[in-house]
Amino acid sequence: MFSDLGRQAMEYLRDAQQRSVLYLDVMRQSGDQYVEHASQGKPPVLVFEHELIVDGRQLPDPVNYALLRIVPPEDMPTNPDARPFVIIDPRAGHGPGVAGSKVHSEVGVALAAGHPCYFVTFGPDPEPNQSIYCIMKAEKYFLEVVAQRHDPQRVGRPFVIGNCQGGWALMMLASADPKLVGPIMLAGAPLAYWSGKAGQNPMRYSGGMLGGSWASSLASDIGGGIFDGVYLVENFERLDPANTFWKKPYHLYANIDTEVERYLGFDRWWAGHFMMTRQEMDWIVQNLFIGNRLARAELPDPLSNGNINLRNIRSPIVVFASQADNITPPPQALNWIADVYASDEDLKAHEQVIIYCLHETTGHLGIFVSSGVANREHEALVGALDLIELLPPGLYEARIQDLHPDTPHQEWVKGRHVVTFEPRSIADLQALDDGREEEAHFEVVNRVSQINQHLYDLTLSPIVRSLTNPWIAQASRALHPQRFGRYMWSSLNPVALSFKAAAEQVRKQRTPVAADNVFLAMERVMSDGIARSWDVWRDIRDQSVEAIFHGVYGSPWLRALVGLDKPQIDRRGILNSDTALHEELHELRLQLTKAQVQEGDAADAFARILIYMAGEETFVDERAFNLLESLAKDHIQGYKLPDLASIKQKLRKQWRIMQMHPQDAIAALPLLVPNERQRQVIWDAVAEISQLKDVLNLSAESQARFADIACALELCSHWEPPVEVATKIAAEQAQREAEQRAQAQAEQQALLDAAKAEAMALMEKQASAEIEKALLQAQEQAKQAMADAEQAKAYAHELKAQLDEALQAKPKTENQAKAVPTVETKVSVEPTAKKAAKKAAKKTTARKATKKSTAVKTVKKTLPDTPQTRLALEEELPKPSAAWPTDKKTS
Repeated sequence: MFSDLGRQAMEYLRDAQQRSVLYLDVMRQSGDQYVEHASQGKPPVLVFEHELIVDGRQLPDPVNYALLRIVPPEDMPTNPDARPFVIIDPRAGHGPGVAGSKVHSEVGVALAAGHPCYFVTFGPDPEPNQSIYCIMKAEKYFLEVVAQRHDPQRVGRPFVIGNCQGGWALMMLASADPKLVGPIMLAGAPLAYWSGKAGQNPMRYSGGMLGGSWASSLASDIGGGIFDGVYLVENFERLDPANTFWKKPYHLYANIDTEVERYLGFDRWWAGHFMMTRQEMDWIVQNLFIGNRLARAELPDPLSNGNINLRNIRSPIVVFASQADNITPPPQALNWIADVYASDEDLKAHEQVIIYCLHETTGHLGIFVSSGVANREHEALVGALDLIELLPPGLYEARIQDLHPDTPHQEWVKGRHVVTFEPRSIADLQALDDGREEEAHFEVVNRVSQINQHLYDLTLSPIVRSLTNPWIAQASRALHPQRFGRYMWSSLNPVALSFKAAAEQVRKQRTPVAADNVFLAMERVMSDGIARSWDVWRDIRDQSVEAIFHGVYGSPWLRALVGLDKPQIDRRGILNSDTALHEELHELRLQLTKAQVQEGDAADAFARILIYMAGEETFVDERAFNLLESLAKDHIQGYKLPDLASIKQKLRKQWRIMQMHPQDAIAALPLLVPNERQRQVIWDAVAEISQLKDVLNLSAESQARFADIACALELCSHWEPPVEVATKIAAEQAQREAEQRAQAQAEQQALLDAAKAEAMALMEKQASAEIEKALLQAQEQAKQAMADAEQAKAYAHELKAQLDEALQAKPKTENQAKAVPTVETKVSVEPTAKKAAKKAAKKTTARKATKKSTAVKTVKKTLPDTPQTRLALEEELPKPSAAWPTDKKTS
C-alpha cells in the first residue's frame, strides 16, 4: 500500500512541476500576444477576412468607428438576392470582433446562410470631442452605404444585430430613422437599467454605492479627458471573483495540454482595453445606467428636433437574453417593453412585433460568443427571418426545439431545429421579475447623482484637470496592473523568456498523471474549496451592498431631502404626451380601413386569409411557413399563389383591416378574387396548410375559421377538404382513435393490475399482522410461564428453608427424650405426666409432617408435571422422618 502511495506521490509531483512550467510559459505567450496586438493598433479579432468600406475618421464629425465587409470564404458563397447582415459589437472596455472570433459565431451563421455580412468596428482611441451622437450619425451613414450596395426593394432592408452595449445604440438609431433597418436583434442588450431580481443582480447598485456618475468623471479627468476601458473590464471581473482569481487560471493549469489555444484566443480579445472620451462615458452613465431615460423617451434625437421614442421603430424586434446572465438579466433586457407600451392592446395598436428568446444556462458573453449558442439559437432565428416579418403585431416568445425522429412533418423543416412563436402578454414579462417596487430607490440615486455631479463639476473637476497632463495620463494607463503585468511577464523579461526553452523540454517529456491519482483528487478537492470560499465572500459582499443600498436610498428622509415626491407608478413619462395624437390617428385608420375593405387583389385576399387563420392565440410554426413558401412557387392549373414578397408588403395593411373589420373583410374575399380558378388555388393551399395544422393540434375554433373561409370563397357551404387530403386525415384520425382505444385498454388493464396488486398487498399485510399478533401472544405466554416458574422456584426455596429448620429441630427432641430416664432416676415423676409428654411430642411431629405434605402438593400443582420437575422436588425436599420413637426404644 505504502509503495503504491509513494509511486502516486512521485508521479503527481512530476506532473505538477511540468504543468507549472507550461502554465508560466502560456502566461508568457499571453504577454507576447498582448504586446503584439497593441503594437498593431489592436485590430478586430475577426477570424474572417475583411475589407474596409467606410472610415469614420473621414466623416464630417470624425469618430473612431468604421464599416467592414466580411469577405466570405470559398465554401460559403454569398447569395446576391439575400438580405445583408450588419453586426454592431459592444464597446464596453473591450475591443471589437468577438461576434466573429470563431467560425461558429454570429458572423459565421450569417455567411453560412448565404447573407452578405458587414461589421461595425472601432479603434482603441477615440477622436477628439467624440460623442454618442457623433457615433449615431456615423452608424446611420454606414447603413445608408449598405442600402446603396444592396437594394432594399429587391433584397429587403438589412438585418441588424446589436450585441450588449451595441444594442441600445441600435435601438436609438432604429427609432431615429426607422426606414434604415429591417428586423433587429438585441443580444444581451440592457434597456431597463434599474430592473433586476433582489439578491441576484448586484451590479446595478454600483452607481448608488459610488454616489452617482461623478466617479467616472473623476477617472476621465485623471486620464486627461479619456476614460480607460480597463475599469469597465474590472467591474465585470469583480462580479465573479472566484472565476477571476481562481477558477479560470486553475482550469488552464489543470488542462494545460488542451486549453492553451482556447485560452489565448479569448484572452486576445479580453485583454484589449479600449478608451472613451469623457463626453461618451458621462452620457452613458448619466442617461442610461443611472438616469434610465431611453425607454421613457427623455433623450433628444440628434437627427431631428424631437426625442428618441422607441415607439417609432417599425421593424420586428428580437430580444435574446439568458436566465444565467448576471450582467444583463432578463428583466433588464425586457422590462422596457412594459415601460414603452401601456398594455398588449397598446403594443398591437402601434403595429409592433416583439419576439423574445430566453436561454437557460449560458452567461452574458455566451449569448454572442458561444459556438453552441451560435449553432442553435442564432442559426434558428436567422433561418426564421422571413417568418418573423410575416407575424401579426404582438408579443411572442420564440421556442426552439431540436429536430428528432418523432418530429411531425420533418420535410418542412429546413435546419436542425424547429422554431415556434407563441403569443405572450406583458404580464408574462412581469412574471420574469420579482417586482419593480425597488426601482423607486433608483429615482433617489438619480437625483443624488445629479447633485453630486454638479458639485464635482463646480469644485473638484477644474482642480483635477489643471493637475493632469498627457504624460501623467499616459503613465497612469501604462502602469495599470492589467497592462503592466502583461508587459512584465512577456518575452521582454529574460526570466519569463527562459520558460520558453523549459516548456519545450517539458513537452518532449510530458507524462500526464493518471486520472485516478489520489493526490490529483486531493488537488481538485482543494480547488473546489478555494472556489467556494470566494463564492461565500462574494455573497457576503453582495448582500451587504444590497442592504446598505436599500437602507440608504430607500429611506423616506433622503427621498424628501432631495426633493422627490411619491414613487412614479407610470414610467412612460413623455410617452403619454402623444396619447391624444395616437387616438386621433386610430380614428383616421378606422375610417381608412373601412374604405379599404373591398379593395385589393389576390395577394391582399391571401394575406387576409393567413391573418384570419392565425387567430389571436395560435402559435406560428416555421413548418407552416415553409409549406406556404413551397406552395407559392408551384403552378396549379396555370395559376399560382401570390409570392411572399408581395404578401409581406400587404400583410401589415391587411392586418389592420382584419383587426378593425374582421367579418366585413372575410365577406369581401370574393370581390378581391373574382376568378373561380384562383379561388380554388388559394383554397387548395388552405387545405394543405390545414392538413399540417391538424397534426399540430388544430383547435375547434381554427376549424371554424377554415369553414368560414371556404364559405366566403363560395366553394362549399361547409368545410370539405380535397378527397386525398380528407382520406389522409381520416386515416390519421382512425389511427389516432385506434391508438386511443389501445391506450384506454392498456390503462384499464393497468388499473386492474393495480387493483389486484393492491388487494394482494392488503391480504399480505393482514396475514402479516395476524402472524405478528400470534407471535406477540406466544411471547407474552412464554414470559408469563417463565415468571410463574421463577415464582414457584422461589416458593420452593422458601419451603426448603422451612424443612431445613424442621430437620434441625428433630435431634433436639431426641436429646430431650434421652434425658428423661436420667431425670426419672433422680426425680420422682408421676406416670400420668410422662404419658402427657409423649402425647404432646407426637402431635407436634404430626403437624409438621402435614405441612410438609401440603407444600409438596402445592409445588406439584404450580410447576409442569415433568420428570425433571419431579426429580428436582425429590432432590430439593427431603422425605419426612419417622414418627416419634416407640416407648420400647426409648426405654
